[in-house]
Amino acid sequence: MKKRKNLFRLVAKSLGEKASKDNTEADRVALIRLIMFLSIFITNCFIVANAIRHWNDEVKVEVIISSPYQTPGLNEKGGTTKVFH
Repeated sequence: MKKRKNLFRLVAKSLGEKASKDNTEADRVALIRLIMFLSIFITNCFIVANAIRHWNDEVKVEVIISSPYQTPGLNEKGGTTKVFH
């Protein structure tokens, strides 16, 4: 039990200065800070995991431009096809 209390004290001190002279109130503030830190940390982990997961996704977009005029470079349907990566 004492080891857990010492660990919490270290975590509380790492989150910032003591919020109050009253230990109970300072512990509550430290717990709130810890919850906020963990939620931000977990959110960032999900953002990074998503970025890594979609690192090399290639999306091909095909644009077809049709024209009633016959110009060089058009296919047999009267349009050009461009593929963008």
